[in-house]
This record gives sequence, structure tokens and C-alpha cells, in this order.
Amino acid sequence: MKLGAYNGNIEDIDYLDLMMLDIYGAIRSVTIPKSHISPAVLKEGIGFDASNYGFADVSKSDMVAIPDMSTAFTEERPDGLILHTLCDVRTMDGDIFEYYPRNVIKNALAYLRREKIADDAQVLMELEFHVLEDVAYATDYAHSYFRLQSAEGIGPDFYDLPRFNIHRGYHRHYPDDRYFDLRNQMVRALTAVGIPVKYHHHEVGAAQLEIEFDFLSIAEAADKVAIAKWIIRNIAAENQVFVTFMPKPINKTPGNGMHVHQYLSRNGEPTFSGDGMFGLSTEALCYTAGLLEHSLSGSLLGFTNPSTNSFKRLVPGYEAPVCATFAKASREAAVRIPGYLSRGSERIEYRTGDATANPHYMLAAMLLAGIDGIQRKLDPVAAGYADASLAEDRRFPLDLHSVMQGLLRDNDYLRPAFPQELIEMWSSMKLSEATHVYHAPTPEEYELYFNV
Repeated sequence: MKLGAYNGNIEDIDYLDLMMLDIYGAIRSVTIPKSHISPAVLKEGIGFDASNYGFADVSKSDMVAIPDMSTAFTEERPDGLILHTLCDVRTMDGDIFEYYPRNVIKNALAYLRREKIADDAQVLMELEFHVLEDVAYATDYAHSYFRLQSAEGIGPDFYDLPRFNIHRGYHRHYPDDRYFDLRNQMVRALTAVGIPVKYHHHEVGAAQLEIEFDFLSIAEAADKVAIAKWIIRNIAAENQVFVTFMPKPINKTPGNGMHVHQYLSRNGEPTFSGDGMFGLSTEALCYTAGLLEHSLSGSLLGFTNPSTNSFKRLVPGYEAPVCATFAKASREAAVRIPGYLSRGSERIEYRTGDATANPHYMLAAMLLAGIDGIQRKLDPVAAGYADASLAEDRRFPLDLHSVMQGLLRDNDYLRPAFPQELIEMWSSMKLSEATHVYHAPTPEEYELYFNV
């Protein structure tokens, strides 16, 4: 991909690509040729059917997508210069469509400011994924399978090649790291459109990689994670390989998380440093308690871990947290306080989530959970979240059915940004997915039970 910044001259553009987000957080688009790009389109947008995006009933699905030119970037392709831009979405009456992911996170941020808790929330996202040379999968009444292959020693075509242990890939360098150049291409494309990359590296598992971004304001971070996933998949396709952000694509190997470092700021200054446990402020401790309380109920996990595959990653032994705990420098804790930070720059890292999440819903829900902890003056130490001996008593619900039932019970804290109807729609959709998966026989069950 040959990507770049938009210089503001619409006359140079051959195609305007209007990018919208569906309910899963994936990018959809409508492309307008040069002959129909006009000031009216840029200002007033175009109509589209939101029912096909998962948001609205067919009877009231007409929406308007309005380009947000602050997100615009260009791409050179053989047929001309494309201007990509994320869109805001309104109803046909001109009202804010409150289900739309970008509107949800804007409302969460507005609530933070309205309650005078802070001016902004800053987040740093870590995006983990697998790269594979070949992928095949299918399911039907009479068959179910998947087949993966990676040049790092996964799959029959690569079993005979020299390779490192499948669990010992962390920070491997080339030639063991087969995807170094690929990540460089990805990072070059990301930085070309203003997505700040802090670093990239090989992760623990074979074929498992990570790109870590720098801190951004929470709404901008959500936008850029959605765009980054799209760019990463495109760069992979150009190199004739496949990328998956699935939390657990390969059995008995490390899974992919989407860790979120975060802090609040007021008047441009961080508010999470203080004299409390681990160098945190009272505000940071209360915020942490809010995250953990609503994770323990299952509610927050309904937006941070919203897939059946999420709970194949959240198992003991793979640095994937399964209990409501917080600790300094521990990668087993659901909330980690990085141990390498200098005094005064404290922040927290929520390690539970994964990239099957809609990033806008995920970050909005996390912010609202933290705000709730601050407003209710929750104390994570008094709640036992810092006591490792109590961890087993504070285990998260670890299946999608239980998590969604938790969301339906515990959602008052989400109301400033999530309409009740959206929560119910999301829960219904995810419960249907859970039922679909859990009712289907698996190859593992044939291994265990076919000859019983």
C-alpha cells in the first residue's frame, strides 16, 4: 500500500472512499468517483442502509454517513489516487445515531468532561496477531476442520525446516523471525497515515507478532486501531500471507491480546501518579477498582472479550489474566502497573481484552467502568484485588454466555454512552454466536467420545 497524508486539495483525488464501522468494529465502505465528489457530499454525506451493518432494524435503517476530514489519508492505486476518510453517522433527521461506535466513544469522553473528573483519557494499545502462509477452514453438517501453515514451523509443509520452539519466539531476531520485513512494511504504512508506532517485535508464539502504538486520546486511538487492523491485513495480502487477530487461533500456544495502557489527564497533566499502592493516586486506584469490579461481574468483558474464542485465550498459564487482580510488573494480573516507569509517570495496563472487540465500544466501556470506580470511591485494596492469595475467589466468568448474562445484569455504569437498546442488541447477537458455537460438535469431541 502506498499511503500518505491528505494535502487538502480535493482536485487531486480520483476516488473518495467513505469508510464506516459496522457493529463489530470492522470497516465497510462506499466509493465515489471524481465526477460525483462535490462540496455537498463532503458536507452532507450520503445515505446508506445501516441494517446491513448490524445496527438497525430494516424498517428504520436509513442513515447518513458524513466524511470526517480530520481522519482523511490517501492511497495511490493503479486506477488513481484514493482519499479514504472515516465517517460520522446520523439519522435521516440529522440526529446523532447513538449506536454508532464513533458516537458511543465520543459520548463516553463527553461524560468524563461533564462530570469534571478529567479533560481526557490517554491510551496506548498493543496489537497482537498471527501471520500464516496458508489457511483453510470449513464447517458443515458432516465436516468441521481448520488447517494452518506458517514458515515458522506450523503445518506439514514446514515441519522439516529448521525452526525454534513454538513457545520461544519472544523477541526472536531474523533469520528465526521470518516476518521482520513484513512488520517493517506494516509500520511504514501505519506511520504514513499518522498512526504512531512505538515499536514492533516477534511475540512468544511461532508466527505471533506485535505492533505497539504510542499514546493517543481515547477516541482517536479507537479510530486508529480500526484503521490499523485494515492496513495490516492489506499489507499481509500484498505479501500473499494471511493475518488473524483471533485471540486463540492455535491450540496450546500463546494467544493474542489487545492490552490497553491508560491514564486520565487534567490540564494536560497525568492524574494517575500519587502516594498510594504502587505509586498510584487515589483516583487511579478507584479507576482500577471500577475496571476490576465490572470485569468480575462479566459486564466489561462483554465488550473487551466478546467472542467464544476469547475464552480459549483466557486460560491459566499463558500470561492471559483470568482473575480480578492488580499488581506491579506482573503479566498475570488483569491490571498491571508497569515496573519500568519513572516516578511520576504511572499508568495502568488492562491486559484482559482482545482484538475481537469493537475498539470504540471496548475503550468506551473501560472508561465508563473507571469513572464509576472514581465516582463510587471504590478501593481495590479493600476489595482484595491486590491479594494474590484471594485470586481464585475472584475468577472472571470464562464463557461468552456467562459474560453476556453479566452484561445484562450490570450495565447502569454504561448508560451515559451506551443506549439500553444497544446493550440488549449486542447481548442478543453475542448470545446467538455463543449458542451457535457451543452447540456444534468439535473434532476434539470426536477424539474423546466417538468410540465411547
